[in-house]
Amino acid sequence: MADVVKNLIKLLELESIGESKFRGHSQDLGYAKLFGGQVIGQALSAASQTQSERSAHSLHAYFIRPGDAQYPIEFDVENVRDGRSFSVRRVIASQFGKPILALTASFQKEEEGIEHQIAMPNVPGPDVLEPELKLFRDHAKEIPERVRSQFTADRPIEYRIVEAQNPFRPRHGIAKRHMWIRSTSRLPDNPLIHQSMLAYTTDYGFLETALMPHGISIAHPGLTIASLDHAIWFHRSFRLDDWLLYVADSPTTGGARGFVRGQIFDQQGRLVASTTQEGLIRLQDEHS
Repeated sequence: MADVVKNLIKLLELESIGESKFRGHSQDLGYAKLFGGQVIGQALSAASQTQSERSAHSLHAYFIRPGDAQYPIEFDVENVRDGRSFSVRRVIASQFGKPILALTASFQKEEEGIEHQIAMPNVPGPDVLEPELKLFRDHAKEIPERVRSQFTADRPIEYRIVEAQNPFRPRHGIAKRHMWIRSTSRLPDNPLIHQSMLAYTTDYGFLETALMPHGISIAHPGLTIASLDHAIWFHRSFRLDDWLLYVADSPTTGGARGFVRGQIFDQQGRLVASTTQEGLIRLQDEHS
């Protein structure tokens, strides 16, 4: 198993520091603030560790304050209810005694039921696409020197984007994109690891879908972009060490906010998860 994958698994495992209390380390990915996907993945891991024999079927998270990537995070888990079929947990993630994220997760015992789903889009497969990391390395000179090493370093998750483009020279397009995602090495069979790592992964590049019609990217001068809330529904079992297709679109932006939604399919065409997010998007006029 690659070291970057081992490090991400360890990041999401957390340290128990008391009854229903956990501590997690932080990861500096080169952004000004703590990566939101990390806090979501860790909060789900914390909630999962307070119950057994049930898998998460949904989570809803609100980002309250920006986190600091240089300091650890504490997670306080409240047992809201353990029913015959469902368990609900509420998690507060804090730094310096102040909450940075509030997450509620629901877990369900395995059951059979009626099934239907939408069809998986017909797009080029991952084998004919280049990794996003190669794109960053090819354009390394355009990345600010202070974050260049983080953006071009080996990653635990590989992204292959159908609509890939140079983020430093973005083009106008429709508010939709397709990303193949997969861990860069084999993962343990523990479903919690796959769910926590997918929660971590779904925040990456998601809100950027709302920028595509406007011909701007996260590298645009004067852009302030931040996740406000995030939700995930886990529909079916999956493995993140097999390719998954993450389909994202943005129905609307307005009021300095962008809304995005996503569906995640495995290579057999099964819809395994759905996501939504709203985020802050402020664009300062370069001429003002």
